[in-house]
Amino acid sequence: MCEKVIEKPEGYICILLQRNLETKWKKIYSAVIQVILRQFPERRSFSLNLHYTDSGTNLLKIWWISMNPRRDKLAPFLGDFLKPRDLDLTITLYHGSAVERDSRLLGFDLITCIELIEHLDSGDLARFPEVVFGYLSPAMIVISTPNSEFNPLFPIVTLRDSDHKFEWNRMQFQTWSLYMANRYNYSVEFTGVGEPPAGAENVGYCTQIGIFQKNGGKATPLCGSEQLDQHVYKAVSILCEAAVRPTGTFIRMVFTASYPSLQQERFLRLVLVNEVSRQVESLRVRYLRKLKEREDGELGTKPKDAGCSQAHIPCFGPVFSEVEKARIKTSPKPFCIGDKFFVPLQRLLAYPKLSRLCADEEMMRSVIADAVGLSSDGSAVMVDLHDYFDYLFDF
Repeated sequence: MCEKVIEKPEGYICILLQRNLETKWKKIYSAVIQVILRQFPERRSFSLNLHYTDSGTNLLKIWWISMNPRRDKLAPFLGDFLKPRDLDLTITLYHGSAVERDSRLLGFDLITCIELIEHLDSGDLARFPEVVFGYLSPAMIVISTPNSEFNPLFPIVTLRDSDHKFEWNRMQFQTWSLYMANRYNYSVEFTGVGEPPAGAENVGYCTQIGIFQKNGGKATPLCGSEQLDQHVYKAVSILCEAAVRPTGTFIRMVFTASYPSLQQERFLRLVLVNEVSRQVESLRVRYLRKLKEREDGELGTKPKDAGCSQAHIPCFGPVFSEVEKARIKTSPKPFCIGDKFFVPLQRLLAYPKLSRLCADEEMMRSVIADAVGLSSDGSAVMVDLHDYFDYLFDF
């Protein structure tokens, strides 16, 4: 039970973010959460600095304060290349101190500190609110820390971790939180995760959480290095098991990686060509099947396996809404000239996935022109009507 409840603060923060963010930010944070859960199955020390701009750039920076960073786990996996993201995502790993000021960290909308403060000694604990509440001054701060009243339920006698400098009871944490909220013009409410077993309800949550909101809800203005005419959304999440003060006072970049996305032309081209080819092949097979059925009807012959004539034809694919079906139905139909099969680009753009990838016919034509055959006027994809493997479908 102990290990399960200890890991829950991160999940709670994710839920809190989902509830408090506008819809357009939810996809961004969903991507961030997936990266964290995938790359760091065990708890690690890092911060997230997420930027979103109107140009479509999605930049994620990670501020690392652990002594043993697994930076290789932040690199894209094979699956990230097979299914690129919608928006750009760049992960930059920094090494630095959580209690030192740095102008590059100004302008945050949200900071979450997950199991952090109990790792700070008295000097760092005094500097921590000066930096986070006073200097960075985000619109929202979420801080979690162990509840010492829960400790008797664990098979331990002192602290939960050898690196913990202290563990507060609920009164201590709330007193500290209320003082900081009043000093730095925040309001605060308290909750927690990890409910105690039956009969021990009086000890409270395993992990106590304080949610601070800036009175007025405005974050510190962006530093000079940021473009003020860009719409930037920034958040930091600090998860710490060992708060380590690095050598020197400056942030040092130790790793960076860019994830493939549909905003990068080479990956957009790869995805678009694959989807166009898949859709054209699906339409070609469907066209041949109807042609075969028409010929059988004219000759009065009974198709093979009449009782399960559809069984040997794959029928997997997306499910369309009524509006999507109507749009597809009214789009130009595929046609055949001689031994060539043509699918108009307008027909392809009627399919939701392709319309999401391409804004218009001209864009689709320019992206796929070098990879697939096109009609003489460039208005349709052109392929051979018959394929070597058609015998599998008895065409």
